[in-house]
Amino acid sequence: MFSNIAYAVESVPGVTEATSFVAKFNEVILYPLIILLTAVAVLVFMYGSFQYIANSNDPTGRADGQKHIMWGIIGLLVMLTAFAILSVAANTFGLKDTLDCAKDPTASGCNNRVFELPATAPTYTTPVSGPQ
Repeated sequence: MFSNIAYAVESVPGVTEATSFVAKFNEVILYPLIILLTAVAVLVFMYGSFQYIANSNDPTGRADGQKHIMWGIIGLLVMLTAFAILSVAANTFGLKDTLDCAKDPTASGCNNRVFELPATAPTYTTPVSGPQ
């Protein structure tokens, strides 16, 4: 019963294009953004560590360094959680293979295209009810 639902979803017009768009959006925007913000969190952590060590004799300087260390760790945890949620969502909705093909379109099982807009607009037919 549920396998019929899964096959029906694949035949709905626009699903393939939407899947390709979401996969490309993840690859081009979300994953690089997560990497960038993770790097910022690491830099904040390192800056806080430097402040803590450099101001070892000054209690206010150490407290400021501790705050930066704490915010760096919080930033790293948030980015790790965001990456985990995004990966679980991609695997749950079947985007894992699409993301792998986006990274290497020539890999086995990929059709050597990452993202293409349809050449023509899809045509939709509405069922007509009643006698004809």
